[in-house]
Amino acid sequence: MISIIEILKAILFGVVEGITEWLPISSTGHMILLNEFVTLDVSPEFWEMFLVVIQLGAILAVVILFWNKIFPFRFQEKPVIQKDIFVLWFKILVACIPAAVIGLAFDDVLDALFYNPWCVSIALIVFGIAFIVIENRNRNMKPKIRELSQITYQTALMIGVFQLLAAIFPGTSRSGATIVGALMIGVSRTVAAEFTFFLAIPVMLGASLLKIVKFGFNFTGAEAVILLVGMIVAFIVSVIVIRFLMGYIKKHDFKVFGWYRIVLGAAVLLYFALAG
Repeated sequence: MISIIEILKAILFGVVEGITEWLPISSTGHMILLNEFVTLDVSPEFWEMFLVVIQLGAILAVVILFWNKIFPFRFQEKPVIQKDIFVLWFKILVACIPAAVIGLAFDDVLDALFYNPWCVSIALIVFGIAFIVIENRNRNMKPKIRELSQITYQTALMIGVFQLLAAIFPGTSRSGATIVGALMIGVSRTVAAEFTFFLAIPVMLGASLLKIVKFGFNFTGAEAVILLVGMIVAFIVSVIVIRFLMGYIKKHDFKVFGWYRIVLGAAVLLYFALAG
C-alpha cells in the first residue's frame, strides 16, 4: 500500500522535472539536489529508471503543443502529406545519431564516471558561462537561421554533436547543450528552442525504452503509481513552462538562465563540499 507521503514526493519530482526539462538549467542537477532532501522509498534500480522515464510526461507536452508542426498528415476532404515535416523529422533523426551511438555503447560507463555532484556542478557552471558569453557575442548579430526549414542536415548534425555533451556529462542539460550549440552556429532563439523540443521526442523515447527494458516490467503497485503520478505532473507543468519559455525568448535572451546555472552549480559544489 502506497502512502500519501510517497505520492506527494512523486508530485514534487514531477514539478521539478516539468520545470527543469525545458528550461536550459539541467533537470539532472536539480533532481540530484532534490534527492538529497526528498528521497523516494524505492529501490536504487527503480530510482535510476524513474529519473529517465518520468520524462515521458514532458515529451507528451511537446507533442500536444506542437502537434501541427510535427505531425505530417492532414485529414481534410482528402488526406494531405506535408513533405516539409517529413524532411524536418529526417533532420531530427540525423541530430540524434551522435548521442544515440555513444549512449547505446557507453551508457553504464558514463553514468559510473560522471553521474556525481562534482561533475554535475562543473557542467552547470561551464554551460552557464557559455550562455552568457554566446549571448553577449550575438547581441548585435542577426541570426542566419530564422525558420525550421532553414536548418540543413549539416546544421542538424552539428546541433546533435552538442547534444552529445549532455549524454556524456550529466548537468550539462540536454536542452542547454543543444540551444548553446544552435546559437553558436547562427540559429535564432525561437528556432533553437523549437528544434530542441522536437529533438527531445526520439531521444527521450529511446532513453526511456532502454531504462524500462533494463529495469524490466515487474513493477509493484506502489512503483507504478509513483511513476504514473510523476509523469502526469511533469506533463501538466511542462505545458505551462514551454508556453512561458516560448513567450519569454521572443523579448529576452538566455543570459538569465546562464547566471542561474552558475549560482546553482556553485551551491551544489558548496553543499556537497560541506556535507563531505
